[in-house]
Amino acid sequence: MKIGIIGAGNIGGTLARKFVAAGHRVKLAGSKGPTEIQQFADRIGALAVASKEATEDVNVIILSIPFASIPDVAGIVASAAPDVIVIDTSNYYPQFGTRISEVEAGQPESMWSSECLGRPVIKAFNAALAKTLADGGKSKGAVDRIAMPLSGDSQPRKAVVSELIDDAGFEPFDAGSLALSWRHQPGTPAYCTELTLPELEWAIRHAVKDLAPHNRDALMAEFAASKAPLDHAAVIKRNREVTAPSSME
Repeated sequence: MKIGIIGAGNIGGTLARKFVAAGHRVKLAGSKGPTEIQQFADRIGALAVASKEATEDVNVIILSIPFASIPDVAGIVASAAPDVIVIDTSNYYPQFGTRISEVEAGQPESMWSSECLGRPVIKAFNAALAKTLADGGKSKGAVDRIAMPLSGDSQPRKAVVSELIDDAGFEPFDAGSLALSWRHQPGTPAYCTELTLPELEWAIRHAVKDLAPHNRDALMAEFAASKAPLDHAAVIKRNREVTAPSSME
């Protein structure tokens, strides 16, 4: 499969490495142009390109950029062929300085992304920490394999994305339509909690939309106030504790 990734940070770079290892052809675009990421791309076997080139002659486009930057790439994404699958990996954190009124009013994040881009998207790869994505993958059939949710309105497109999730070392779980993608946004029990498939299914069903922004902001405030950076396991533990429905505690 031919994949274009816009965003070469912790998530985009890790996905590029994993997909190259799985046999896919990957074009990778960074925010400062191909020269900035050339050595990294060469090392993992990807092709460093400008953002516009990442959307040309590909089957899948993965957007791994700050959520508020989605409108900035709308023009180049619009130039891609209509059958190209667009994956949105981003998450909304108003603490980073940009408040988006539609999302603040309750619109699911990737529905806003889809409207900005003017084309359907699949929300996936958003609900895992970078370290989870880099180091937490396991082979298919592993009992403790971490599950990963995806949402969207096209079953054929979700089937392709599910294959990519599997290639990355995780168990795909169809969380429903794009309108229901809020169930794996920040602050929900499915978000960055490293759950197995049965656990994730339960967490998705028991997500409470109105609680998610409160949980997200409470966790961000706690992490920011910590005198020392929390390690990965501690972050996962706190995410589980704060977002868990009462019957999961």
